[in-house]
Amino acid sequence: MKVIICGAGQVGWQIARHLSGERNDVTVVDSNPELVRRASDMLDVQGTVGFASHPDVLEAAGARDCDLIIAATHSDEVNMVTCQVAQSVFGVTRKIARLRSQSYLNEEYRDIYRRDQLPIDVIISPEREVAEAAMRRLLAPATFDTESFMEDQLRLMGISLQPDCPVLSTPLRQLTDLFSTLRAIVVGVRREGRLFAPEPNDQLFAGDQIYLCTHRDDVSRTLEIFGKNTHKQERILIVGGGNVGLAVAKKLEARSDRTRAKIIEMSREKAERAADSLERTIVLHGDGMSQELLEEANVSATDALLAVTDDDKTNLLVAVRAKQAGCKMAITLVNDPTLIPMMEPLGIDAQINPRATTVSSILRHIRHGRVRQIYSIGDAEAEVIEAQVLGTSPLSGKLLRDIDFPEGVLLGGLKKGDKIVVRPRADTRIEEGDVVVLFALADDVAEVERLLQVSIDYF
Repeated sequence: MKVIICGAGQVGWQIARHLSGERNDVTVVDSNPELVRRASDMLDVQGTVGFASHPDVLEAAGARDCDLIIAATHSDEVNMVTCQVAQSVFGVTRKIARLRSQSYLNEEYRDIYRRDQLPIDVIISPEREVAEAAMRRLLAPATFDTESFMEDQLRLMGISLQPDCPVLSTPLRQLTDLFSTLRAIVVGVRREGRLFAPEPNDQLFAGDQIYLCTHRDDVSRTLEIFGKNTHKQERILIVGGGNVGLAVAKKLEARSDRTRAKIIEMSREKAERAADSLERTIVLHGDGMSQELLEEANVSATDALLAVTDDDKTNLLVAVRAKQAGCKMAITLVNDPTLIPMMEPLGIDAQINPRATTVSSILRHIRHGRVRQIYSIGDAEAEVIEAQVLGTSPLSGKLLRDIDFPEGVLLGGLKKGDKIVVRPRADTRIEEGDVVVLFALADDVAEVERLLQVSIDYF
């Protein structure tokens, strides 16, 4: 497949890295020659320097025989015009645009995104994706990462293990015997900064960050076994009343429970907009790093703080100050991936990386329909892929014990008909139409694509 990625920033870079690694013909377009040179030198991609919305630049990038254009520059307007030119001039059949401005996303105006008007096939809103990720974190307070698969029947959870975890130093194989009815499996372990897929004889230690796949009905039991107490989040403090904070507050207000939320926003204009848009949420105007304002917001009695300003350092400092004041949980928005290793030493419970959420969303839309979902873990260290098994797949018709999965790949769940199997037996046969959820380290994703028979047919 021939793909043109417009924008060589963090999102464009990661998409190019994924798609080029899967043996696609990828061209990166950006007006910054340094970014294009970096992509060309470090990734197996071609580069074109220029404005992505210019027809001559797209032609030089190979738009005449292009299958897909991903417009992910920093300008909404450039992304929109790029899609229009790609359709009108070159007849590109598939176009994805990243749009930040909420005005463009208003349901009232969605009709303009039609092939005969403004031809954008898929719109990705980073702020909406981040708001959804924030809600998932708030609804799973004992985890640092979470995602749902198989129509929300299977959950991926990231858990940090503390010294009081009751199953430390126990081989994973033995855990299966001890909790024979538990529908959960450890698919990934990050230890001393390295992420790996564990083997049955591996043990878990304090300080490990683990990724589990568990049946929806076994979430609470799984958390208890790994030493995590669950408590309801009733008092939420949001620092940052921009589009992300406002979207989260609206989602909290729409819930049937009596969650009470407060927002702290530095900009008077944004604070007034939030106050006008919300019904039950208290909006405070001021600096979220102010100790006095945090005390006024009663941060010490808050169940969770969500720091989602547009400044990473502000988010980190607010979270640290809130935890010191007695806040039970702190979640921060972090754009710079180099800051993520600081989360645990600072006592911050969870982080949201807009780049990772946006990359995951784009990847979900560009793969073949048989791949139902894909979730990027960490700094693109691994992927969790949900896919339906094709009759032509090397997996089809084989017993699990006969499938030679790569070392960095583990089966997190299997769906046969309406039944979800989290720890299938070795003599379970994978059949055409079954749905699998696979954890795969980045280096093994291409092999998973081969096993699923989807890398050459995306649309």
